[in-house]
Amino acid sequence: MSHQLRIAHLNEQSAAKIQDLEKTTGKHIMAFEEGLRFATLSDEEVNKIQVLEKELGVILIVYDE
Repeated sequence: MSHQLRIAHLNEQSAAKIQDLEKTTGKHIMAFEEGLRFATLSDEEVNKIQVLEKELGVILIVYDE
């Protein structure tokens, strides 16, 4: 997958439709839209990112604008 997903920006009418479906199904529903494009990294960049991930105890996601 080359794109990240992000939470969709919905108008009140669209949000209400999802909430109605949640009530009907008894399930939680999240709406996503296509987001940012993941960056293509060199081996050196990947290594630097992995070192920082380990140091900080997090997972880093790198993307292009």
